[in-house]
Amino acid sequence: MDAPRTVDLGFARLDVDRAARTGTPEVVYAAGKTPDQTVACLAALLEADGGGFAWATRVDAPTAAAARARWPGAVVDEEARCVLVGTPPDPVGTVLVLTAGTSDGPVAAEVAATLAACGVGCRRVDDVGVAGVHRVLAVAPDLAAADAVVVVAGMDGALPSVVAGLTDRLVVAVPTSVGYGAAFDGLAALLTMLTACAPGVLVVNIDNGFGAGVAAARIVRSVQR
Repeated sequence: MDAPRTVDLGFARLDVDRAARTGTPEVVYAAGKTPDQTVACLAALLEADGGGFAWATRVDAPTAAAARARWPGAVVDEEARCVLVGTPPDPVGTVLVLTAGTSDGPVAAEVAATLAACGVGCRRVDDVGVAGVHRVLAVAPDLAAADAVVVVAGMDGALPSVVAGLTDRLVVAVPTSVGYGAAFDGLAALLTMLTACAPGVLVVNIDNGFGAGVAAARIVRSVQR
């Protein structure tokens, strides 16, 4: 087996064989990078991919502007804080992304952008939290139609347990840093999800929409195979 290829930019070593090896394309984590560094990473990934596709997460406004200046056709998702350059893979399957409340929207948007970058279809339904549990019961038919479900919730983080009790699909739970003081910036939701009563809940880190999207995408690709 040949060693995976890397591109050394001095400040970063890009894994340009990640997509072939894992099914998940290399992503540029823009937080902590300058706009020029992020653009350089994206350009190197595009070159390695023959001009096909590259993307970045946790992109701030100056970095988004720099990407648009370099690639006028780039898709900038301001809610998700992601930039997609080029053409992502054609989508297969469907992941249902649920949010407990509209305040969880930015993390859910990162999930959706990640699924798009990984070539997986997504349907998003917002504001179905347990404070009005009839709202999530109303989307039960959508659970049955999905290949996997991602549930994004802050506050008490109870929604994933409810969803996992309604479906045989794997539920990927994402705690968010939404909530009042005792929510401890998402820690309360994280602990609730980790101790979920319903089985079949996979929990990622606080506000980690990227990790949830990758997990769900791998599940869907396995189902499709």
